[in-house]
Amino acid sequence: MRVGSQRRTKAIKEWKTERPLLIVAKGGNQKLPTGYRKGSLPFCMDAAVQTGQTRAQDGITLMSKTLTTAQGENVVVLLQIHAESSSAGRGFQKECLEVVGQALVEAEGETTDRLDSTLKEINGLIKGMLLSKTIQDVHAVIAVGTPDGMFHISHAGRAEAYVVRAGAASQITEYTKGKSSPAFVHIASGRLEARDVVIISTQRLLRALTPAQLAQLASRHHALLDELRGALEAEAEQAAFAVISVGAEKDQQDIASIKASVRSRPRTDDRKRQRNNSSILASISGLVRTGVSAAADVLRSDAMKDGVHKAKGKILSFRKDMKDPTRKRRTHFLLIAGVLAVILIIWAIFNLTSFSQRSQTKAELQALVDEINEDVRTAENRRLTGEIDAANAILKRAEERAKQVIGNQSGYFRQEAGEILARIQAKREEINNVIRLSPRVVANLAAKKPDVMAIGMIGLEDEEFLVYDRQDLYRVLHNSIDDPSRIANEELLVDGVAFPRYQTSVFLTTGNGVTEIISGQPTSMKTEDPAGWIAGKDIEAYLRYIYVLSPENNQIYKYERLSNRYGAPDGYNVNGNIEKAIDMAIDGNVYILQEGGEVTKLLRGEVQPFAVRNSPEELLTHATKIYKVPDGNIYFLDPVRSRVIITTHGGNAGDASYLKQYVLESDEIGELQDIFVDADETRLYVSDEKRIYKVDLNAQ
Repeated sequence: MRVGSQRRTKAIKEWKTERPLLIVAKGGNQKLPTGYRKGSLPFCMDAAVQTGQTRAQDGITLMSKTLTTAQGENVVVLLQIHAESSSAGRGFQKECLEVVGQALVEAEGETTDRLDSTLKEINGLIKGMLLSKTIQDVHAVIAVGTPDGMFHISHAGRAEAYVVRAGAASQITEYTKGKSSPAFVHIASGRLEARDVVIISTQRLLRALTPAQLAQLASRHHALLDELRGALEAEAEQAAFAVISVGAEKDQQDIASIKASVRSRPRTDDRKRQRNNSSILASISGLVRTGVSAAADVLRSDAMKDGVHKAKGKILSFRKDMKDPTRKRRTHFLLIAGVLAVILIIWAIFNLTSFSQRSQTKAELQALVDEINEDVRTAENRRLTGEIDAANAILKRAEERAKQVIGNQSGYFRQEAGEILARIQAKREEINNVIRLSPRVVANLAAKKPDVMAIGMIGLEDEEFLVYDRQDLYRVLHNSIDDPSRIANEELLVDGVAFPRYQTSVFLTTGNGVTEIISGQPTSMKTEDPAGWIAGKDIEAYLRYIYVLSPENNQIYKYERLSNRYGAPDGYNVNGNIEKAIDMAIDGNVYILQEGGEVTKLLRGEVQPFAVRNSPEELLTHATKIYKVPDGNIYFLDPVRSRVIITTHGGNAGDASYLKQYVLESDEIGELQDIFVDADETRLYVSDEKRIYKVDLNAQ
């Protein structure tokens, strides 16, 4: 636990953090201290629990709920679920409550053992849901208060809890820097004392309130819930939260009992017994009359009139016995026994039916799990024989079946299906040669300009780069960064490219203009076309020409570089459809990347065959940049999945082959913007809005 001062250390000296849930072996739970300490109060008996939540935006499901276990413990469950659809969030919420109900509320055993088992099962559920992309993120809290005054709490994601004691607020949940883990890892335990106030939230409260403000608000615990809601909504935060006030419930019960005693009038035990007996008799009599009337409506046939008549006689005799002082006691027992027998029969029929359905469902799911395991083994065999497309198709079918098991409401084999999903993901990455790594940071532009938003990068030689945002240019040499120089004042930059033949750099601007960096100075260039420059989306240089990509005109315009200007443009595209083009690369052929991942190859303006063989499904769907190494491979940048995809160029036949992909994993990586590969294909560089990263290809 984190301790802020000597006073706060004294206030929470009993709190401790239990073992990590995901590391400790089964049976490794520690024994918690029992008995009372001076000044402590039982949590369940003398604590008021209030729950609430803010208004939730689209894609967020909030839940705050309190439960009571068979051992008399209080359970608080808070959930904040991020999912694309509200139905997915509600489904996950329902599954969590079922796990808590079965493993914690209805189960037997020590509190810590049941809580530990519950959190492990929920962790498996969360893992499966995240892998299947049913949900996107989870922030949650599960807290248990026992009758002997002990309090146990665990959190996942950005959820947290504070205890306010002796006027000071102290955090009792583990704090982690960086991206929070969507899993329950630690259990914090301690004993609550009189006048303690515990504040729990699925979001970090210190974004909206200081510890001093929390302590001040806790002194008015009756209004604390509304104050928390107002503070969070004022900061546009969504959260579910709960407040536990030790001693508050006892005060309220004492006041309520005094008011009730003032309003009540004294009655003797005989009058109370007589009133209760009269109400019971009236209820039974009403039920009997209702039953007689319903039976008479159903049994109206002549063949059954005698039976009905006899039944009416017995019912009338039964009613007389109920009024007879000597026989009514026996009659009451018979009536109660009959009602209990009917209830027992109904209960038995219901349980037999449910058991049969559950057994059938369990058998079907067991068969489905066996089929999934067989699919994974078959996919491995297909990989060994070189049938990559078939292996990927089989893994996709296995993944869909595993999601069916996870989504089944019965809950059977959910943990096994989650583990199988993880195996499928690992096998798919092995088959498709997916390499996960953490790239090294070469330069951080935020050191020069904290709010920089770079949009592109031009690679030169020996780790020299020109990085540009919408107006400024940054020169980077190794890890040193020059001060930014302004290129565009009234216009904005669209794209840039190196022009090696003339040792310059050329930039396309929004005002249908071209600016060239000559001897370090930005120079506005002219064209011999009387209509001026044609607006474009991308610019590339090859030999003595620059090429401007104009999807709205379905054309690529080719400008020749003259001594101090450019000639009039020639249309390069002859028969290609490039209206959805977003980027291009040139090495004699022109490779055009279009929305959705389609690649169009042109030679002398005419479409050439091009296809990527043995590639995973939807490989280039989210690609935004294409880079062609001269006489080398083609590289695609996918910012959605933070990855770089490598294929061969395919030669004249256009049969390119998928090679591998690098998935870049780091908390500091933003949205990737551009890519550069050296001529030897030994070093790969990518850039986001603020940094340049490096990957050594030979080391992978």
